[in-house]
Amino acid sequence: MERRLTRVERLGHVLVVRMDRPAKRNAIDRELAEELDSAFNLLDDDDDLRAGVLTGTPTVFSAGSDLNALGDYVTERGGEYGLIRRRRRTPLIAAVEGPALGGGLELVLACDLTVAAEGARFGLPEVSRGVVPTCGGLFRGPRALPVNLARELVLTGDPFDARRAHQAGLVNHLTPDGGALPAAIALAERIAANAPLAVQQSLAAMERWLAGPDEGRGDATGWAATAEATAAVTASADLQEGIAAFLEKRPPRWQGR
Repeated sequence: MERRLTRVERLGHVLVVRMDRPAKRNAIDRELAEELDSAFNLLDDDDDLRAGVLTGTPTVFSAGSDLNALGDYVTERGGEYGLIRRRRRTPLIAAVEGPALGGGLELVLACDLTVAAEGARFGLPEVSRGVVPTCGGLFRGPRALPVNLARELVLTGDPFDARRAHQAGLVNHLTPDGGALPAAIALAERIAANAPLAVQQSLAAMERWLAGPDEGRGDATGWAATAEATAAVTASADLQEGIAAFLEKRPPRWQGR
């Protein structure tokens, strides 16, 4: 599948989505947002796809919003950039080379896992321009990072490097420059090897707990989310296949149902 501002590629059960607007540092306008929205619709709607990877070009992940778009980058299903408000069921990994600034970092924060090269940089410079982060950075930042580091990021507008992001827990895997995408694809393939329904329900349960208010983010909410996920997989064909494959000492053949 070829698009003008994105390159979308299937690698088995993994969908790789590359933002490809290098002249604008992958800044997102209406056209790029629509292409991203289409790619993420495919990721969630195609049962044969079990994990996704979002990346940019070899030198930049994304500079965030294209200011010339004047905010016209909101899609019906995905919200800003086709992703920020999307209710996803399929795991998505950010593969970051170079800067992920402003909305670029907010794209990263909207993903489930992050792989970054050593030369990557992360920042929310909005206050230096007289505005505030509007695409989730003000709450997803403190959720993904130590609170004081998230405050520093937002209040100073200064970026930090990939090594600090890795130490703080934002980045799952740190690679040499040029290695983020291959490592992210390998991580996605590890996820895609597992039972799709169990992966989706586990992700949904964790997100339900994380997205709740602080006062509701206790064991009771966690147990309720766990029970809901358990009920969804108990009667599944994949559960029976997982047991059969274990007993027969063979790789499972997942159906995603």
